[in-house]
Amino acid sequence: MKPHSALVRILGRAAAAGAPAWAVMAGGQPSDATTGPVADAGPGYAIADYSYPNADKILAEKGFLLKRGDGHIVLADCASEPNLLRFLARDRADVCFKVTGEKGFLALELKSVHGVKTNDVGNTHLEMTAESDRVKYDVPAKTWEGIGESVDGREHVLVEIRTTK
Repeated sequence: MKPHSALVRILGRAAAAGAPAWAVMAGGQPSDATTGPVADAGPGYAIADYSYPNADKILAEKGFLLKRGDGHIVLADCASEPNLLRFLARDRADVCFKVTGEKGFLALELKSVHGVKTNDVGNTHLEMTAESDRVKYDVPAKTWEGIGESVDGREHVLVEIRTTK
């Protein structure tokens, strides 16, 4: 029998018995303090709720709500780069988002939207509300398009952005 196969067999038996490998390698047996379940004493589960970071601050400073997303559509300064999603809304400066990754999702509330300029992403899917209606738009890459208020005159709220390449 090869020496390393004997060690593998010993470590395998020790692991099956619940002994840490370092205890076997050191030639000792684990104390009661190192055995037993650690799940009860371990940290809790991390739950990602996909809430948009600093949403309250953005609402206070910019006047619109970013609710939650997957992190692939993020608020950006419209002057920071040319390849951004740009939304036009009545009585406010343009609102821009940078898209990263193959697909993205963002839930938000941006009132009075009437236009969009898409970036180089393959498709931008928008969902808006107007009164009790839910209106959907699919806008191809690198396109200026009238949406929301410019289409039917009612006040629209942009509530969802989805992008796919």
